Amino acid sequence: MSSGVPGEGTLPRRNRSTGVLPPLDRLPPSLAGNRSLPYPAIDTELAELRLQIPGVTGCVLGGVDGLLITHTMPDGARPEDLAALAASTYGLGRQIGLSLGQGPFRQSTVRNATGYLSVYAVTDQALLAVVGQDTVNVARLHLHAPGVADRLAALLAGNR
Repeated sequence: MSSGVPGEGTLPRRNRSTGVLPPLDRLPPSLAGNRSLPYPAIDTELAELRLQIPGVTGCVLGGVDGLLITHTMPDGARPEDLAALAASTYGLGRQIGLSLGQGPFRQSTVRNATGYLSVYAVTDQALLAVVGQDTVNVARLHLHAPGVADRLAALLAGNR
């Protein structure tokens, strides 16, 4: 039932007698700044999702470490911040899944007054964040985005 994410099986707990946390697993290197990634193909996938779903204003591919890999956000947006927010959303969703025994993180959506942020697991190292207006068809987004995440995972795997 492990997804390959370090520490995925159990939440770290303090030992009551010593107050010591268990040792952490080693994390894989960040994908941010990796020049060998197939950026044109990745950007095409992100752009096509934006075109397929009316109301999507942009997409971010970021690492679970919160660092930006690439994006299709409009000018004036802050994709670095969105990558960090996606990682925070992933971290919260991951802990909820572990606490409830529901398995690894797959997707989370936050609805705000005028829009949405949906975060999808791509690999154990990468996340897809999709920003949408309040008019976006969230069901349609949830139907198409996992396929995009799968294709992005294949592109990232081809790089290893």
